Amino acid sequence: MATLAAGSLLLSAGCSSNDDSGDTRVRSTGTPDTVTSSPSSTPPSAKGSVKVASTLTKGLASPWGLAELPGGDLLVSSRDRRTITRIDGSTGKQTRVGTVPGVSPAGEGGLLGIAVSPAFGTDHLVYAYFTTASDNRIARMRYDGTGRAPGRQLGAPHTILRGIPKGYIHNGGRIAFGPDGMLYAGTGETGQTRELSQDKKSLAGKILRMTPDGRPAPGNPVPGSLMYSYGHRNVQGLAWDGQKRLWASEFGQDTWDELNQIVPGGNYGWPKYEGKVGKAGFVDPVAQWRPSEASPSGIAFAQGSIWMAALRGERLWRIPLSGNPGREPLAAPQSFLQGQYGRLRTVLAAGSDRLWLVTSNTDTRGTPKPGDDRILVLQVR
Repeated sequence: MATLAAGSLLLSAGCSSNDDSGDTRVRSTGTPDTVTSSPSSTPPSAKGSVKVASTLTKGLASPWGLAELPGGDLLVSSRDRRTITRIDGSTGKQTRVGTVPGVSPAGEGGLLGIAVSPAFGTDHLVYAYFTTASDNRIARMRYDGTGRAPGRQLGAPHTILRGIPKGYIHNGGRIAFGPDGMLYAGTGETGQTRELSQDKKSLAGKILRMTPDGRPAPGNPVPGSLMYSYGHRNVQGLAWDGQKRLWASEFGQDTWDELNQIVPGGNYGWPKYEGKVGKAGFVDPVAQWRPSEASPSGIAFAQGSIWMAALRGERLWRIPLSGNPGREPLAAPQSFLQGQYGRLRTVLAAGSDRLWLVTSNTDTRGTPKPGDDRILVLQVR
């Protein structure tokens, strides 16, 4: 399956500089992941709750990506150690799966997001987004958890997409399979060349949508292009709600961090605009925060709300969604766990009223406590 270089693609249409950092609507083009016609039968309550049910595991080093395997075990990536570790979903036991070759950790780059193939039961493929010496790329590897010794269970990476611009900061890195079976990736604008976000020929500052082998997905806003949306600063979280609408979190610079509802082909404003501006031709965020309160990373959907992990803000945000097709939240965002567990990197739905939450205090910017970093099991509503 051929790899795709950035220069060969035609694309149409934050964290702050140190990582911690009027409503114009663009209509959906009706691609498979955008379903907005059926309102939710039971909207969430305006106020929610969070209870830390347990600590699943401790002692993780620079954890970044998190993915669930069939059966309930987890895979977690280490940004700086370049490793993937399996976590037993019941006991928290850690088993080293392997090291991803070619990863070049520096600054915010390294081994970032991971995703499990929707066909894992037959293809046993794990996908990873990582930084190399020259670029960011996405590769997939065969995972054999039974036939090989711990630490040697990953096959050689097969690159499906290369040429995503890299920087010391703003590498994006979140990947996830959507309800349409396509692979989505959030990228950053490198922190050096902000204009890449608006450059329709660049893979930087975008949300990309591709087939599992890295080709432009059918139904993208421009046929033959990977671009799904553009004008992003540094996308860090991707999640779909009960109506299959795509949501994304991203770092602002000094003024506003954002939670966006993503519409195909939408321009989200960076670097010209940050936060809600009400300008024609640009999509405003659904919610925004000062960087000191957020610096958002991963997001998840559960119990009718988007849950957003905050790094500099050291808290978990709940954004209750309206059951109607509109973009406004049902009520004001509400925060939980402020300052209790330090920086929060990744959150993943665990079914029903449960979430997994990954801390991020060993990433060189936090203040590690004994046991850091850890995965918490949350009960939410």
